[in-house]
Amino acid sequence: MSQIPFRYDQVGSLLRPVRLKKARQDYLDGTITKRQLTEIEDEEIIAVIEKQKEIGLKAVTDGEFRRRWWHLDFIAGLNGISVFDFKTSAFGIEADAQGSYVSGQLSFNANHPFLNHFKFTLAHASGAVAKQTISGPNMIYLDAVILSPQYHAHPVYSSTEAFKGDLIATYKEAIEAFYKCGCRYLQLDDTSWGALIDGRFRELIKEKGFDPDNLIQEFGDITEAILEDKPDDLAVTFHLCKGNFQSHWLYQGSYERIAKRLLSISPIDGFFLEFDDERSGSFEPLKYVQNKKIVLGLVTTKKPELEDKALLEWRIRSAARYVPIDQLCLSPQCGFSSTQEGNKITEEVQWAKLRLVKETAEEVFSKPVRS
Repeated sequence: MSQIPFRYDQVGSLLRPVRLKKARQDYLDGTITKRQLTEIEDEEIIAVIEKQKEIGLKAVTDGEFRRRWWHLDFIAGLNGISVFDFKTSAFGIEADAQGSYVSGQLSFNANHPFLNHFKFTLAHASGAVAKQTISGPNMIYLDAVILSPQYHAHPVYSSTEAFKGDLIATYKEAIEAFYKCGCRYLQLDDTSWGALIDGRFRELIKEKGFDPDNLIQEFGDITEAILEDKPDDLAVTFHLCKGNFQSHWLYQGSYERIAKRLLSISPIDGFFLEFDDERSGSFEPLKYVQNKKIVLGLVTTKKPELEDKALLEWRIRSAARYVPIDQLCLSPQCGFSSTQEGNKITEEVQWAKLRLVKETAEEVFSKPVRS
């Protein structure tokens, strides 16, 4: 079994430093150039990579410092995608947001900016593994097709099967492109699965003429298909949380409904799953895990309070009732800054939580297994 995911790991996004936030606003205001913004991004990314290595993380990211959104920046860089602005209250707060819809034939953009972004991370990750995160394919299927009024008003494809064929081909090309850039740790962030367990979103899906239970199988099939040519030395993980926007969540419900199909996706090396509060339900759905690693997201990124180490150990050993403990890992439940605004915590708390993950994992996984 691959070392990836690591026994202590992270999801990917990190709080944007004040200097970076200011630079991004200055660029939008026209007071600095794109080149100047990029120089500041580069400097802050180098600094945050060094901080991750200082803490002892084995996998480092660029903190997603060049993105506005955890998911949309990657999707918007593909061919056949249009982006629009709107207001949302879906997370319980009023906020400016952006969405996407399929407006043309999908294909991978060979000049996708994320490729050079990864090369930069890789060049500065020496001593650690450079981890690349991208949004999973079903984010496009759900948001940019199934739930998209724009797409339904002007459908691009004559059939869902034709769309899925191009979606799969697009992601296969993307994975190959990252691999050629030197990526050996790729993570698919795909919260679309959360809509299949949340009662309100299941009804919205039905209203659009789709069966959410059938989509469970389809989402799994699509994810398997994009990975069927995955090189043996490329580790791919899958992250599912239930929404993370300025410390607010979107979906709720147990993994039970989706676990059997999700956890059987054969090319995935490990699953990052959110278990930081009661919305996630019990560990029982982990009974479907076979030869896969499960990264328990027990440390919340939404609240500043530090978790109790003894309680974290108890929860890890509770999960070990369903999954052998040598297949378990520990991480925060999500990124700290899925959007450029970030969650309602400080950078000091962020680093304290990552240290807690490392210290807890080292202590728990070094102990003998108790029967």
